[in-house]
This record gives sequence, structure tokens and C-alpha cells, in this order.
Amino acid sequence: MADFVSVVLGDTEDTWNALFRDAGSRYEEPRLVLFSGSVNSACGYAQAATGPFYCPGDQKVYIDLSFYRDLQQRFGAPGDFAQAYVIAHEIGHHVQTLLGISQEVRKAQAKLGKTESNALSVRQELQADCFAGIWAHHANRSRQIVESGDIDEALTAAAAIGDDRLQKQSRGYVSPESFTHGSSAQRTKWFKRGWSKGELSACDTFETASL
Repeated sequence: MADFVSVVLGDTEDTWNALFRDAGSRYEEPRLVLFSGSVNSACGYAQAATGPFYCPGDQKVYIDLSFYRDLQQRFGAPGDFAQAYVIAHEIGHHVQTLLGISQEVRKAQAKLGKTESNALSVRQELQADCFAGIWAHHANRSRQIVESGDIDEALTAAAAIGDDRLQKQSRGYVSPESFTHGSSAQRTKWFKRGWSKGELSACDTFETASL
């Protein structure tokens, strides 16, 4: 599994290096940290229950390999492309950091209440989903990596970890004002948008009225 994660990470680097180069800038590659159980990062101490995450403070992607077992068994989202989507989403956060988007979001959130701050977080997460779709679009165009059923696997994974579905599973009801990542429908919509358009401009979740 560690080898698989490294291969996907390498593929995201090929894609984003090319996209940044085309835009006249340089892509700084993030570092990958595989952990089991718990880990210390520049963003603090994290346990496996947190799931995979990206830390802007040290520009590292943290992947707990047991999450992939959960993705398959608990969330019903098997398949290697489901796993690749998760990595590509975290790399999406790295791209946001390099573009200055993450810093702007944090600055805005510091002045907002909980509900408004959560709403901004949802927009940031959906953009990372869209960026994951951009990776799939370009990786397939350059290297024909997407096989029949792969995009469905990614969409199943995106839907499986939507806030509405997770809340319903854990407590039996849904409270949209506490969403931080977006609903299943929103997450699949924005991944599909990145996949079909393949352009950063298609992923401006901050300017659109309807998510």
C-alpha cells in the first residue's frame, strides 16, 4: 500500500508540475508522511481517526494507511482509484497553499463565527475535490491511467465521506450548519467538474452562489 501511495503521489507531481509550468510558475512538491495510529505535525498531534490530512505549516501530506481499510470496509468505497482520489484531494490542499488560497481562508475565518467559518471551510474542501478531478483529467490525458469504472470508484469515495452521510451514520440526523467538507452530492459534483473541465478556473468554489 505504501508503494501505491508513492506512485499516486508521483503522478500528482507530474500533473501539477506541468500545470504550474504552463502557468509560468513553479510547483513545490509536498512531502509524504505515512503513519499508523498517531503522528505529530506542524498542525499538531493527530490520531488515525482524523483520517488523511494536509498540513500547510510543514507542507506535508499525512496518510494513515488504516484509513484505506476503513474506506473499503466501513464506508463501502473499495478500489484503487477511490484511494487515489483521497491522495489527490489532499494534494489539492497543497495546491491551495501554493496559490495563497489557504492563507486567505484562514485570515477570513479568524473574523467569522463558527457557522460562517464552517461554510468557508466547505468551499475550500470542495475546491480540493475539484482539484483532485483536475489531476485525474490531466493524468488520463497524458498517461491514460483511468480505466473503466475508476471515476465511479472516486465518486463513490467522495460520496461516502460527505458530511451528511457521515453525520447520519454517526448520530442519525444531519445538521448542515456544522458541515466542514460538504455533502455527498456537493463532493461528487465538484470532483466531476474538475474531471470534465480540467482547468483551475472551473474550480472557483468561492465565487459561485450555488455549491
